[in-house]
Amino acid sequence: MEKGISRREMVKSSVIAGAALAAPLILPKRVFGANDQLIMGIIGPGGQGRGLMGIHQKAGVKFAAVCDVSERNLQKGLEIAKRDNEGKVDDYLDYRDLLARRDLDAVIIATPEHQHCTQMIDAVQAGLDVYCEKPMSHTIEEGAKTIREVRKTDRIVQIGMQRRSSPLLFKARDAIRSGMLGQVTMVKAEWNWNCAGPTDNKPLDYKLDWERFRWPAKRVKFEPMKVRNWRGFWAFSGGFNCDQGTHIMDVVQSFMGTGTPREAECFGRVVNMTGVETPEVFTSIYYYDGFIASWTLNYNSTYLDWWHILFQGTKGTMHVDRFGFQVYQEPIDPVPKNPVLAETGELEITPHVENFIECVKTRKEPNAPVEVGHTAVCGPHLANVAWHKGRRAKLNPEATKVTT
Repeated sequence: MEKGISRREMVKSSVIAGAALAAPLILPKRVFGANDQLIMGIIGPGGQGRGLMGIHQKAGVKFAAVCDVSERNLQKGLEIAKRDNEGKVDDYLDYRDLLARRDLDAVIIATPEHQHCTQMIDAVQAGLDVYCEKPMSHTIEEGAKTIREVRKTDRIVQIGMQRRSSPLLFKARDAIRSGMLGQVTMVKAEWNWNCAGPTDNKPLDYKLDWERFRWPAKRVKFEPMKVRNWRGFWAFSGGFNCDQGTHIMDVVQSFMGTGTPREAECFGRVVNMTGVETPEVFTSIYYYDGFIASWTLNYNSTYLDWWHILFQGTKGTMHVDRFGFQVYQEPIDPVPKNPVLAETGELEITPHVENFIECVKTRKEPNAPVEVGHTAVCGPHLANVAWHKGRRAKLNPEATKVTT
């Protein structure tokens, strides 16, 4: 996987507009009728991948091909695919063999994130539409390269950031954009789980092709814990900063109508998740035009469990989480009560999958195209650079390189 060029969107609309001008006319690989069934494959049917298979099947998709380097995941993926395909499903060890088929319309990519960009580029160059799990990229440079390569084709790409298709979050976003919070000066985002503990390094009880698992990472020694908890190792991920921060910072940027941050700092360490490299306790600070955002993760506490975001403005504050949002007007009581606006609901993946399927058939742009996938994870990537260097990291205005 090449790690060369970088690109950045300071204002999201400008990047998307530029990409649209450079993109070819989007034409379908085949013309779909309203009731035509998509034939898909999946690369990486792990836990998240299998969940996506089930949602796609409920939306009418049929799976004809499954690929994984883990024998266990491969077999579990085949079981799901055969439910709606009369048992006629092929399995693959090398994803390029799956992409070489001529009967597929699209593919899910749900591998570890260090493989996302290469597999996505290969898929669109093979003529397939793609639903790719987040985080989209392993580095800022990869993300920028992937935008360019995808936009050379006429393929539909949806990055798996389901909050981009949530009616509940649309309402919250519109409330902020209405101006009811006044000038938003600070955004505070956090994610809490009490899941940290020593990483299991016992032998695997299934067969795994390590060379294909670690590819394109080089000279990485095999250890079972690197397979079980690959998000804890820099060779395979951007750590928990990118894993959860992709979702969270994209909500911030979407609501605020901005692109990626100009600068970032990060402080964190491994506390109880011994054996991993990436910190499971950290705080990142992002400098945007007009406001500052903090992003904190703690995998050692269930206080305010899961994710929460506060948008603090001069006229009011909004609290958003997976169950809804509330808006409180200034002055606010020490214990907030009597919100002036509140909505409840559940965050679901289904609308995001349905948006992807619709766009494959209509050739419209999906809710989370590659440009959004790139800008969503740019900030967390930048924070990781700051953490590694031990000082503030900055992006140039075009998001083409880290300047310090």
